[in-house]
Amino acid sequence: MPHGRGIQRAVSESRRGLAYGITAYSLWGFAPLFWKLLGGVSPIEVLAHRVVWGAIAFVGIVWIAGAGPAVRTALRDRRTVAAMALSGTLLVINWGTFVGAVATGHILDASLGYFIIPLLSVGLGMVVLHERLRRLQWIAIGLAAAGVALLTWRAGRIPWISIVVATTFGAYGLVRKVARVESLAGSAIETALISPVAAIYLAVVAVRGGGALGHAATGTQLLLLSTGVVTAVPLMMFTSAARRLPLSTLGFLQYIGPTVQFVLAVVVYGEPFAHDQLIAFGLIWLGLAAFSVDLVRQSPGRRAAAPISRTGP
Repeated sequence: MPHGRGIQRAVSESRRGLAYGITAYSLWGFAPLFWKLLGGVSPIEVLAHRVVWGAIAFVGIVWIAGAGPAVRTALRDRRTVAAMALSGTLLVINWGTFVGAVATGHILDASLGYFIIPLLSVGLGMVVLHERLRRLQWIAIGLAAAGVALLTWRAGRIPWISIVVATTFGAYGLVRKVARVESLAGSAIETALISPVAAIYLAVVAVRGGGALGHAATGTQLLLLSTGVVTAVPLMMFTSAARRLPLSTLGFLQYIGPTVQFVLAVVVYGEPFAHDQLIAFGLIWLGLAAFSVDLVRQSPGRRAAAPISRTGP
């Protein structure tokens, strides 16, 4: 019964992939709970620690996964290194905006940005890569744009946190899509390239007698040291899921993170959520529904390739 065993093995791998995917996106969704614990530390300092310890964590993952040859190959290509420097810069802006949003009580704005990312990625593909949009994709983008416009009109200002979160990660995804580098190797290189700046910042702060490391409570210091693990563990889970699940399934799972953030913002942290905000979010959710339907139609049974990258909030 080799055929039967093969089917059972495929089902088992799919279930494991689903578990990995749900875990990864749930961890990204609950990330504000972790970053809130560091509310007494400057967001810039928190970001610097995340970059430094994240780079160390990725180096460890590369060593464990045996991805060293892929890293060395990528480092020999100047264009790849330049692309990773750009993607790393975009990533730092994205991380910094998210950490700052959590610290200042704007988790709702950050979650909106992550809801918009899939739709923005489609738009970037059209503008930059000259990809043709299908009817449902046009509808999805139009609904999302209407939702953002409504939020802007209500607030009397541009929701810059949402826009920065969405544009930086959308652009990041575009750079990683065109760069000739594997997922894990690229993540290791981009964090390694930006970590010296973060390390210098932390060193300067320490020399001046400031900084939380060495001065804050023991619990806070341990939290800062664990920022690398918080960054790396969901990525490992996601990579494992991407190898086992169809692309359409991953497309649905990616909404777990911002949905959890949305609930945390409104229910746990009591961020204001008015009726017209609900309408705006509803338009964006309708856009995501149209996007997901299109994704399922176009990707029946197609499996996601290994080099998918997601670093999350």
